[in-house]
Amino acid sequence: MNPFFGSVFWLLVTLGVLVTFHEFGHYWVARRCGVKVLRFSVGFGKAIWKRIGRDGTEYQVAMIPLGGYVKMLDAREGDVDPALAGQEFTGKPVWQRIAIVAAGPGFNLIFTIVAFWLMFMLGKPDVAPVITAAPQSLAAKAGIRAGDRILSVDGKPVATWSDSMDTIANGMLGRDPLPVQVRGTDGTQRQLVLPLNQLPAGEDIGQYLDKLGLNLAPLPPVAATVLPGKPAEQAGMKGGDRILSINGQTVTSYQDFQRLIPQEAAKSPSLQVIVERDGKSLPLSVTARMESLEGQPTNWVIGVSPLEREQAVLRYGPLKAMGASLQTTWDSTAATFNMIGKMLTGQASTKNLSGVIGIAQVANASANMGAGWFLSFLAMVSLSLAILNLLPIPVLDGGYLLYYLIELVKGSPVSERVMMAGQYVGLVLLFTLMGLAFYNDIHRILPS
Repeated sequence: MNPFFGSVFWLLVTLGVLVTFHEFGHYWVARRCGVKVLRFSVGFGKAIWKRIGRDGTEYQVAMIPLGGYVKMLDAREGDVDPALAGQEFTGKPVWQRIAIVAAGPGFNLIFTIVAFWLMFMLGKPDVAPVITAAPQSLAAKAGIRAGDRILSVDGKPVATWSDSMDTIANGMLGRDPLPVQVRGTDGTQRQLVLPLNQLPAGEDIGQYLDKLGLNLAPLPPVAATVLPGKPAEQAGMKGGDRILSINGQTVTSYQDFQRLIPQEAAKSPSLQVIVERDGKSLPLSVTARMESLEGQPTNWVIGVSPLEREQAVLRYGPLKAMGASLQTTWDSTAATFNMIGKMLTGQASTKNLSGVIGIAQVANASANMGAGWFLSFLAMVSLSLAILNLLPIPVLDGGYLLYYLIELVKGSPVSERVMMAGQYVGLVLLFTLMGLAFYNDIHRILPS
């Protein structure tokens, strides 16, 4: 699927699922508390589909898919039929109103736990954290060597590349030195410290990762598979041969091989390739061809495939998966609040905020990586929605919860004037956050 249309499609899937689940939380608890629900809407604006349920609720899907709402019978919005007074929202005890409002974020939290649980049972394909460091980078200064395997970050054991980088990225928000334990190619373990305190203030995570310079170790220049009938096989190359040089230029990684083949073949298709087999150097004359292999764009090729990276799939049984899900939800919640706190105090840049464009891009990428990755993405977005909605900002669920907590303390509802003023303040704050996130998304897309 085209990346643009794929991003739009998976964004709609993401918002459709998560918004429906969030609003269903409000709806379900409202009905259990005896409140009449007038409308259940996924999206805003003009309805593109709607029907009236047997319970009298109008269910609809609206044109703008960036949210949703549950409209309840509310005396603040007009006169209420005396026969329905017992089903009106504001007439309910304050603890029921708190439960109804908190149910949306609560259902998002439940969705997060279930999505992580399913992810751990299905498995999320990943690779082992075998790494290298770019020359002169912070990782190189810390002592990272090519082929090191990360064992733990900040005392937390890690088994995959993505888990390692998630923990490191979270540590970057505070820009404090970060302890990392690695095992070298010789089997010895070393305790290192990534000097994140040397990162400049005011940049986003992407820029920090570039300066850190930590990458997966390059694949060795080994022809794991030699394709039948292709130039490499015709020249006598065999699976397992290690490529030492091409036209006299040393090859130290498979990336070097991929760069040199088209570069040298463009000068002349006849290539002088030296390989190592059984400890001996063997010169081969290979005539490259211009063709497409395995759906890739047409280029100069000789017909070999690289070794695969060491796989690291996290897959558990139902019970262990639930424990892992709860732990991941807890860790992710702590990391999110940590980021919010550091942005509020100025320790982390607001450039790390991402909006609908960024979400769409990640949705498409994770969906293309498999069900496990997409479930992980849905879980994180659902958790973010839960936390965002609990912030004490009027117009969000957290703002209403704040009003009801004040009512519990003072014994009477907050005045309508105060609520209206809060609504305006909340709208300004919300649109400011949305505008900043949208600006960040556009800034990441456009060239520097």
